[in-house]
Amino acid sequence: MPYRQQGKGIVMEIKVLGPGCPKCTQTENIIKEAVKETGVEISIEKISDIMQIAEYGVMMTPAVVVDGEVKCVGKIPSKEDIRSWIGLE
Repeated sequence: MPYRQQGKGIVMEIKVLGPGCPKCTQTENIIKEAVKETGVEISIEKISDIMQIAEYGVMMTPAVVVDGEVKCVGKIPSKEDIRSWIGLE
């Protein structure tokens, strides 16, 4: 699926689920770094509300949701994982 590059096309949405623990913060930071390196415009949202996190069926954090699909639970993803979710690898 093609995503927007500098104002064109569809915007992907990535959500980082977690209460704000160090691993959650690290996950958010590595996603921001990976996205910046790709040049693709992606919406990144941090969700720390436990009830909202539970709506995704997630019991361990950090968790990452890409376009509504849970991709990673209970661990910090690698940049390679993130690139593959974006569709660049």
